[in-house]
Amino acid sequence: MVSVMSETEIRTVLQELAARAGVSLAALSRMLGRNDAYLQQFVQRGTPRVLAERDRKSLAEFFGVPETRLGAASIAGPMLVRRLAVAASAGPGATVYDEVMIGVEALDRQLARRLGLSDGAASVIRVRGDSMAPGLMDGDHLVVDQTDVQPGARGGLYVIRIGDALMVKRVRADSGGLVASSDNPAAPPLPDGPITVVGRVVWQMRLPS
Repeated sequence: MVSVMSETEIRTVLQELAARAGVSLAALSRMLGRNDAYLQQFVQRGTPRVLAERDRKSLAEFFGVPETRLGAASIAGPMLVRRLAVAASAGPGATVYDEVMIGVEALDRQLARRLGLSDGAASVIRVRGDSMAPGLMDGDHLVVDQTDVQPGARGGLYVIRIGDALMVKRVRADSGGLVASSDNPAAPPLPDGPITVVGRVVWQMRLPS
């Protein structure tokens, strides 16, 4: 059985370890190569929801504690990924409802490591529509890394929110901010509004036709 700490427990332990070591969360964030507010937001706002595996490892080494103190699974086994009752539209966008877990998917631990996933950091959602065809098709299931919310200039596939619409698009950063686009040239234009990144698509699952 895999034992995983709750998000609240992880945040509490991190604060206690930092206080005991006499180091600020801002200094720890800089050590990780993040912005100063990274760990403060994690502790106070739950953003990101979980620590990235590389960050957790670095913090555990700094404090001289096992990674299990900061949320690593105590027994290595398949990674359990939440399957949510939401669809990321590959069309104009599906209205966002509350995230409801309807099951779990088990990912091979080695595959999860290759994808850079941490326990509790990923979810599985379904694609609806064809605006990202042929790469993504209606009914595909996507594994989304919810700790990766900062697209670079080269871009990638991300699940995003624009207003109340949830969608999967190709997103890149430029001097004016984030730019989202569809792969299918026949797709309708995206709605106007600021882009909020939910996470990066790291794996695609499709039933054989």
